Amino acid sequence: MTDGEPFDPAFALHRGGKMAVQATVPVRDRDDLSLAYTPGVAKVCSAIAEQPELVHDYTWKSQVVAVVTDGSAVLGLGDIGPEASLPVMEGKAILFKQFGGVDAVPIALDCRDVDEIVETVARFAPSFGGVNLEDISAPRCFEIERKLQERVDIPIFHDDQHGTAVVTLAALRNAAKLTDRSLGQLRAVISGAGAAGVAIARILTEAGIGDVAVCDRKGVVSQDREDLTDVKRELAGFTNKAGLTGSMEAALDGADVFIGVSGGTVRQEAVAKMAPGAFIFAMANPNPEIHPDVAHQYASVVATGRSDFPNQINNVLAFPGIFAGALQVRASRITEGMKLAAAEALAAVVADELSADKVIPSPFDERVAPAVTAAVAAAARAEGVARR
Repeated sequence: MTDGEPFDPAFALHRGGKMAVQATVPVRDRDDLSLAYTPGVAKVCSAIAEQPELVHDYTWKSQVVAVVTDGSAVLGLGDIGPEASLPVMEGKAILFKQFGGVDAVPIALDCRDVDEIVETVARFAPSFGGVNLEDISAPRCFEIERKLQERVDIPIFHDDQHGTAVVTLAALRNAAKLTDRSLGQLRAVISGAGAAGVAIARILTEAGIGDVAVCDRKGVVSQDREDLTDVKRELAGFTNKAGLTGSMEAALDGADVFIGVSGGTVRQEAVAKMAPGAFIFAMANPNPEIHPDVAHQYASVVATGRSDFPNQINNVLAFPGIFAGALQVRASRITEGMKLAAAEALAAVVADELSADKVIPSPFDERVAPAVTAAVAAAARAEGVARR
């Protein structure tokens, strides 16, 4: 904002950044200094050198996450680069603290090569208890997450994939419960085969969805297509049991669920052909693929990604609690079982309050983070990835 322009509260709030580092111990005099720094700190360093696991007890490692991006797929802004991504990464960091009690450090990398990103993050990983990958474009995000998790023994979590998937599954569980159906009775269509679309398809399959077809710009991702990337070829292998081909709108004919994570617009004529009592989760921001006013004409439950409509599918419902639970037990990774547990816990928060306008809690519901944290910690122990 330059001089002479109208006052903008967004710029005013961001001036100087949105976060700072604050000491948790006093340094008021010589005695404090000698304990916090030299010579006292040498005793702690020596102890950690002899027993590396003590780093979790005597540093902040066990309660801090790196929020890492390359700025290639930022919110609805696209490829805006590392510097321009920093306001978003700062925002993510303060959400970690506000909603999960987890400290987080934003790190924007000036590189795009998969192996360079993996090598960079792996080298600074000893300073952190976990890494939240953020706003990295597909398909590189899949490879980066996989390679990083193979390199390091702390949780690597790409929130654009898994956070969205966890919250979507929680809302869908409650929508099914509200209408006396099970996930196994539902056929879903996902618009978007990027990071979120692939992860949603995977978690819905793990949770027992009846069938799910994922669509990209060329239509249904099916095994007969010869233009698929490796990721989409794998996707085609575990989705679309019905063998659908053709356009996304054709796939909607008789579908029980629409999940939009792609942008674009779905014609009302296609929405009208969905099954009675359908669920429409049109999550593109700021413009849902199907406007709620249209969706409500045909659907029993409608959700969006926006805060000004009921049933907001918001990642902040998932990632703070997931990391808090993983860090609490010093998990080496975040498993599919931990994600499923997070979704079940999130759905259970409002299980006794269900209505068409409340199949998912508000981000400000104080029950959310503790419930997700506890469920994820328990699942980590059950799956053998907890170290405490």
